[in-house]
Amino acid sequence: MLYKFKSQAAADVIMLRESAEELLKIIGKPAGPTGIVTVDQAAGAIAALQEEITRREAQGQGQAASTESGEPQEPEYVPSEPISLRQRAAPFIDLLKRSSAAGKDVVWGV
Repeated sequence: MLYKFKSQAAADVIMLRESAEELLKIIGKPAGPTGIVTVDQAAGAIAALQEEITRREAQGQGQAASTESGEPQEPEYVPSEPISLRQRAAPFIDLLKRSSAAGKDVVWGV
């Protein structure tokens, strides 16, 4: 399932379910087929995301694990390093900032 976050102030942000639901959990919104982040809630949502990004970076989460086996491995079609929360959240944070500045809500599933 995909989440499409929409606002009248900026382009849509589309995310895979797992990433979107992680961001929604961080900002205290229930995951579901529809929802809204109001203009009044946007600043708190941005702050919560930035705080979690800082916390994870301080703990070193998202660092790529090294492989020390020395054995050749099958090529995989995945990124060589995990995508950090900062990278995944950036488009959503930008959408929240632009929407808030324009006085518009961010919605999904409508």
